Amino acid sequence: MKYINTLKEGDTITENYLCKFKQELKNRNGKPYYSLKLQDKTGIIDAKVWDINENIEDFEAFDYIKIEGSVIVYQEEHQLNVRKISKSNDSEIIPADYIPSTYKDIDILLEDLNDLIYTVNNAYIRKLLESFFFKKEFIKKFKYHSAAKSVHHAYLGGLLEHTVTVAKIGVDLCNHYPIANKDLVIAGCLLHDIGKIYELSTFPENDYTDMGNMMGHIPIGTEMIHDKIREIEGFPKELEILIKHIILSHHGEYEFGSPKRPKTIEAMIVHSADNTDSRIKIIEEMLLADNTKSDYAGYNRVLNRNIRKTIF
Repeated sequence: MKYINTLKEGDTITENYLCKFKQELKNRNGKPYYSLKLQDKTGIIDAKVWDINENIEDFEAFDYIKIEGSVIVYQEEHQLNVRKISKSNDSEIIPADYIPSTYKDIDILLEDLNDLIYTVNNAYIRKLLESFFFKKEFIKKFKYHSAAKSVHHAYLGGLLEHTVTVAKIGVDLCNHYPIANKDLVIAGCLLHDIGKIYELSTFPENDYTDMGNMMGHIPIGTEMIHDKIREIEGFPKELEILIKHIILSHHGEYEFGSPKRPKTIEAMIVHSADNTDSRIKIIEEMLLADNTKSDYAGYNRVLNRNIRKTIF
C-alpha cells in the first residue's frame, strides 16, 4: 500500500483510501469539480477531481475508494490530482490501514491511568475519578477516542495518550512546586478533556458533533463533572469549585477558548502540562510523518513557524 506520508511530488499512484470529505464546487468558468480529503492511518491529503466524467464513479464521504492520480505541491502542501475513481472492493480493505492510531500500547496507557488514580489520597477526588474511569461504558468510549479533529492526537487512542501524558507532566511539575495540591492536579489533568467524547464523533468520521459545535468540550466536561459530583454524598463545595475552575481555565487564555484564566497554582500547572504536550506533540507528529532529506519538516500553521529537524 502507498501510504499518504510516503507520497512525493511527481508520484503517479493507483491506491485505495478512505474518503474523509467530499464537496462539489464550481471553478471560475462554472464547471463543477470535487474537493476531497483522503485518509489512511498515516494522515490526510487534499485531493481534487477537476474533470468529472465517466471515469469518476459515484461515491460519498466515508466510502473507501480506489483512485488514480498524481501528486503535486500546492501552497507548500502535497495534493492529489485525481483522474479516476471507483468504489473499493471489500477484499482490498483492511480498516486498520485507514484509521490513524496511537503507536503506544492502549492497555499500558490504561494501567498508567489507573496507577495515577490510586495515588490520589483525597477520598472525594478519588471517588469522582473512579465514577468516570472505572466505569466500563465510559472507558470504552474514552480509550479509543481522539483528542482532536486535527492538530494533535487526532487518532484512535489519542485522547487516552494525551490525558496520561498531561497527568504525568502535571505530577512532575508538582514535584518541583510542592506547595501545589497533587490530588487536584491529577484530577484536573485526567478530567480536563473528558468532554471530547461528546464533542467529537467516533472514527472514521472524527468530526465535531452538534453538541461539540454548539457547546465545546470545556462546558461539556464541566457539566459531566457537575452531574457526577451530585451523586457523591457530602462532596465539599469548595473542592467542587476548585476542580471546575481547573477544567474551565485549562486553555489558559480567553483567545484560546478558555472561559476563565488559571487563578490557582493547580490550574496553572494543568494548563501548562496540557499546553506542553499538545505543542510538542504537533512537532513530533510532523517529524514522524516527514520522509524527506530536507533539514526542515515544514511550516506549521498552528505554531506559525518552520520546524527544523535536529537528528544528525
